[in-house]
Amino acid sequence: MTPLLHGSKTDAPRLVRLQPPAAMPGGEVELSGTGLQARGGALPSVMVGDTPAYLALSRPGRAVIRIPEGAISGDVVLALGEGPKLASMSNALGLRVAVPMAENLHPVANPAVDADGTVYATVSGGRGESVPVSIYSIARDFQVRPFVRDVLNATGLAFGPDGYLYVSSRAQGTVYRISPQGAVETYAEGMGVATGIAFDRDGNLYVGDREGTIFKVGPDRGPAAGSVSGGSMTSGIGGKEVFVYATLEPSIAAYHLAFNDEGTLFVTGPTTSSNQAVHAIDRDGHTSVYYQGLGRAQGIALDVDGNLYVAASLEGQRGIVRITPQREASLAVSGNNLVGLAFLEDGCAALATRDALYHVALDIEGRKLV
Repeated sequence: MTPLLHGSKTDAPRLVRLQPPAAMPGGEVELSGTGLQARGGALPSVMVGDTPAYLALSRPGRAVIRIPEGAISGDVVLALGEGPKLASMSNALGLRVAVPMAENLHPVANPAVDADGTVYATVSGGRGESVPVSIYSIARDFQVRPFVRDVLNATGLAFGPDGYLYVSSRAQGTVYRISPQGAVETYAEGMGVATGIAFDRDGNLYVGDREGTIFKVGPDRGPAAGSVSGGSMTSGIGGKEVFVYATLEPSIAAYHLAFNDEGTLFVTGPTTSSNQAVHAIDRDGHTSVYYQGLGRAQGIALDVDGNLYVAASLEGQRGIVRITPQREASLAVSGNNLVGLAFLEDGCAALATRDALYHVALDIEGRKLV
């Protein structure tokens, strides 16, 4: 048989664009080009690297493929014909495919990453359900180790300026501080249904109570008397002041929080609406709609250029949505069941689904969180 050459025939299909540029197994990717339709009653075949992909749609200028389990990053090629007649192959376009890094988890928000590149994720469980391990650590070589066993319904994760890991408990309305050795102590209480957490540059902690409140928790200031004064209250733990920073519509799942370099706090929280918003809260606690038009918007992160990434649906496509500072939205990663993400120091990202973490190369430099 004569060897096949990509695009060797004048009537060979031609790929011009692939969107989004990255996907998880089960995610869908759209191919744009020419000559992508069925011919002679036979549908085109598609390969992602060495793995056949499912063709969900075939039109002259457009094709949609579904990424199969087991696929890895590689070239996407579309071919026409079967057997001896397989003589028309397209040019190749590169696709980044996420691969599993940890399974049998239950994240409900973003994973967290420490200064050494170790990733932390939760086994949150149903509300009030005690699980054997609350938080796992995942090393750079994907070795998974138990880290914390004593937090009920571990929900939001964030590293503080002190290098300790902080975690919210939605069952107890409490935020815990965890040492690098895994020792747990109470940091703040009375946070309602505490979900998303984030630190600002001054060391203040913000906690999203999914019933509708964003709390601001000041840094430690020594022993407290537990008084209430001037619209704030001290938590009675380390003299920290707790303020009601902003109020939003209650969420049916959780609030998710992230800061940009200007100190604006971005918040998402799934509601019953299919036209959900990303909220922006300024330093004075004033709330505005930053972007509207997402479905079930959840975990959020920012890159160094101020682009916002949200685990959400955009125009019916689920994945990681990229929103530019000009508030233009597009799908950056295609994938189902995503609840959050965290950028790693090498341009990669850890993607959290409802039961696992995935690793994908995106060539994106994430914003430093503290």
